[in-house]
Amino acid sequence: MVSETDSESASEPDSASDSASASDSGSDFVSEPDSASVPGRASSAARTSVWLDRRTPSRSRKSESPAGLDRNRITEASVRLLDADGLAKFSMRRLAAELDVTAMSLYWYVDTKDDLLELALDSVYAEIAPPREDADWQDRLRELARSYRELLVRHIWISPLAGTFLNIGPNSMLFSYAVQDVIRATGLPLERQAGALSAVFQFVYGFGTVEGHFKARCDATGLTQDEYHQQAMGTIRAQPHLREVSEYSDEIMSARGGDTVEEMRERDFVFAVDVVIAGIETMRDRTGAPAQ
Repeated sequence: MVSETDSESASEPDSASDSASASDSGSDFVSEPDSASVPGRASSAARTSVWLDRRTPSRSRKSESPAGLDRNRITEASVRLLDADGLAKFSMRRLAAELDVTAMSLYWYVDTKDDLLELALDSVYAEIAPPREDADWQDRLRELARSYRELLVRHIWISPLAGTFLNIGPNSMLFSYAVQDVIRATGLPLERQAGALSAVFQFVYGFGTVEGHFKARCDATGLTQDEYHQQAMGTIRAQPHLREVSEYSDEIMSARGGDTVEEMRERDFVFAVDVVIAGIETMRDRTGAPAQ
């Protein structure tokens, strides 16, 4: 889905790779030369997206490219590394080692590391299954919202990339079409549909991002989500000046039910999506427009 920040990020095409490579070692940086130093590659200074550039800079000399290597294989390996190590540790050198090729071999298929990140980002959108065609729009919206949330939790590295790059790859566009089709079916006037789309999926983006990072933090500490939560709440309850906050939090958690963090989170998500759907229905009924 094309993100809210796309118009801003288009002028900063290398921002994701800059942040990702900042933590790479000096030797890693050496393995990722400027495009001008690689024969057959044009400068990336004006690049905004791999999807807006139809050139295949490496394939003009494909006879010299590594045997058994192609863009799909490179993209799949990129996703594996990003899942395992995260965005900050991703580098061309690590990817080359994963594929058992030289770092320079990768440049037969992509111009920059940002190209790889865009390709990886779009590839995981294929994991979002289309909603049931025979379901009403409310259930289709719930299905898409849940699938997007699960994607963000499963691949926590996509959150910053989705807010940086133009999300106009083929898989991302299929997701966008599915979302637009559901919003169109709500019966909202055309001028209100973009706002409804944002209300649902900007919320899911934030919810899934926080959930994914909380889960990753728990995994990194070796604690379960319940153990981490109990430890944090115990620390808060021990602070006299935070007693009012902790007591109210305890009341909320007790009232909403659920024995585990995951159960409580699930209840919150389901209710929040229902609230947004109810809001869409209310705004539609105010206009007198029928649902499609």
